[in-house]
Amino acid sequence: MEMEQTQPAAKRAKLETKHKPLLEEDETPSVFNPKYRVCPYLDTINRNLLDFDFEKLCSISLTRINVYACLVCGKYFQGRGTNTHAYTHSVGEAHHVFLNLHTLRFYCLPDNYEIIDSSLDDIKYVLNPTFQRSEISKLDQLQPKHSRTVDGVLYLPGVVGLNNIKANDYCNVVLHALSHVSPLRDYFLREQNYAKIKRPPGDSMFTLVQRFGELMRKMWNPRNFKAHVSPHEMLQAVVLWSNKRFQITEQGDPIDFLSWFLNTLHRALKGNKQPNSSILYKIFLGEMNIYTRKIPPVELDDAAKQQLLSTDEYKDQVEHTNFIYLTCDLPPPPLFTDEFRENIIPQVNLYQLLAKFNGTAEKEYKTYKDNFMKRFEIIRLPQFIILYIKRFTKNTFFLEKNPTIVNFPIKNVDFGDILGMRQRDKDLKETKYNLVANIVHDGDPKKGTYRVHILHKANGQWYEMQDLHVTEILPQMITLTESYIQIYERCAES
Repeated sequence: MEMEQTQPAAKRAKLETKHKPLLEEDETPSVFNPKYRVCPYLDTINRNLLDFDFEKLCSISLTRINVYACLVCGKYFQGRGTNTHAYTHSVGEAHHVFLNLHTLRFYCLPDNYEIIDSSLDDIKYVLNPTFQRSEISKLDQLQPKHSRTVDGVLYLPGVVGLNNIKANDYCNVVLHALSHVSPLRDYFLREQNYAKIKRPPGDSMFTLVQRFGELMRKMWNPRNFKAHVSPHEMLQAVVLWSNKRFQITEQGDPIDFLSWFLNTLHRALKGNKQPNSSILYKIFLGEMNIYTRKIPPVELDDAAKQQLLSTDEYKDQVEHTNFIYLTCDLPPPPLFTDEFRENIIPQVNLYQLLAKFNGTAEKEYKTYKDNFMKRFEIIRLPQFIILYIKRFTKNTFFLEKNPTIVNFPIKNVDFGDILGMRQRDKDLKETKYNLVANIVHDGDPKKGTYRVHILHKANGQWYEMQDLHVTEILPQMITLTESYIQIYERCAES
């Protein structure tokens, strides 16, 4: 009995040792290995033609399922088996090396075997850049190193141009500005931070989050093949989820896009009304009180006005609300020319605009029926303050632009004066802010263009970015522009 029991075991061990080397050999790439052959066509790969910024769909059937990139010509095709578009392309054009855009695995067609070669890792990284926590923590600390593209062009990760497809510069400036809001960038550079967020089945709005994360990683990619990035996939998601409110073929307003984008991202990340419910609210959400009082009609006499003012309807109403950005109103431009018959370009100090939020300054707001006086009191300042300088006014006939120049300091802007008196003493040490991004509008109200100034914290250098054009700029020049949107960051405690 013992012999009968041990014999099968011994036989099994013999069979295992017999087959073990074969299994290991199957995993080793070689010319003779039918499963993992060394591909003789790797030198046909043309990295100059590879562009993974566009939608991952077959160039013939337009399907998104099982799409492969031809690494010789850069085009996308579906399938790998016989009678598929990729197979037909490989036979017809003699292009043999393909990459599955979903699994990131390489194949040789029409022979249909997988290629395993470490020399292809750079292609895989360009398609899907990944960042470790240690790398992210050094982005704003270490002196940045320039990277070199396939063409030999030097570029600085994080300071790369964004392609203007037709009229999407209003989106590009916002994406540039947000890519230098450090906590937001750090969050989206690691996909693990938001990959596990629970969402209902069929929730495709989350693709907006994924596309923004992909764009952030591509903009900060230190091993890119080219010195610019196309936001094509990101903008396709924007067009879809805004119900075509924002287009890539028509000029739009950056503040409308920024407001919609931050609130939609917040909802997609399962955020609610609580201040810490998403990374967006943690960074940008502030609190204020709005005091509103109704103004009696002008035609009434004093006695009737006094009688109305004593009613509840005409007493101060207080509303506690949150804000993502603050709207600053410019004084009206002068109507007359100077003695040289030239329009005077008016100037205003930033602190004059911020006085609107000090809790005492009142401003009149008119509706079709009633007039109201409002005053605003900031209760809590966020880590990053977004200022929207209202340059455009619409009337019955056309859109007007206010050319007033806003004078503002680049560093140590003190927002303490606009805090409510109760909060002022408590938050006095944390009211200094530095500018990190400045969006500018140039030209006519409807036909104008947008550009952005951003600060690269690691080297302290300011850059001007307009679509694909990236140039260094002196901080003194930033204050001379027609600022439209500004983002300030709270100074680190010294």
